[in-house]
Amino acid sequence: MWQALFEELQSHGFMVLAVALDQPEAAAPWVATVRPTYPCLIDRDHRVAELYNLVNVPEAVWIDETGRIVRPPESAGATDGFRAMDRKTFTVPEAVLAERARVRSVYQQALRDWVLKGTGSEHALTAERAAQKVARPDPAVAQAHAHFRLGLHLRRLNREDEALAEFAQAIRLHPDSWAMWRESAPKDGRGLAAGEAFWSRVDALGERPYYRPIDLPGVQSA
Repeated sequence: MWQALFEELQSHGFMVLAVALDQPEAAAPWVATVRPTYPCLIDRDHRVAELYNLVNVPEAVWIDETGRIVRPPESAGATDGFRAMDRKTFTVPEAVLAERARVRSVYQQALRDWVLKGTGSEHALTAERAAQKVARPDPAVAQAHAHFRLGLHLRRLNREDEALAEFAQAIRLHPDSWAMWRESAPKDGRGLAAGEAFWSRVDALGERPYYRPIDLPGVQSA
């Protein structure tokens, strides 16, 4: 998705900066395999997540050429459709797949519109509106990031039990952060936190969304 959009829109000043909230040994092989032509960074300390309040992947922040946030963090065209998957057959209903494709298309079209029209795009939020959509500072979230960074430091010192205790504190204080949860979650053979623990946590959401809803015409309910 991002490689195609970058190739299509780079002549209009569009730039993709991808950031993996992961450890180098986990993220680097994926980047090497895909070999994107736009910059890809590995944020092992989740500093970008802390600065921009990112809690999941894929999320995106639209920033214009002046450095102003045009759209605060939101799902980059992803939906909760995966929750309809049959966990025995790993199949997803066709209607859900179609809706997922539709939402992704709407998101991409909105991005194109912004790149081509700038402030004239209906999808470019004013500074005031963008500020209203940015989450207010939360002491618990700030404390969670401190515990998380300490956990990462302890892990690098091979003090795993202490690291896990810090990660648990971070997750308790900031339960909305799936990025934090994945750091200490059980991984499958692909290195992904997508096993029973993941699905149990997804199920515990109930009616709450996994991905932050995209506030765009036609996809608010996705």
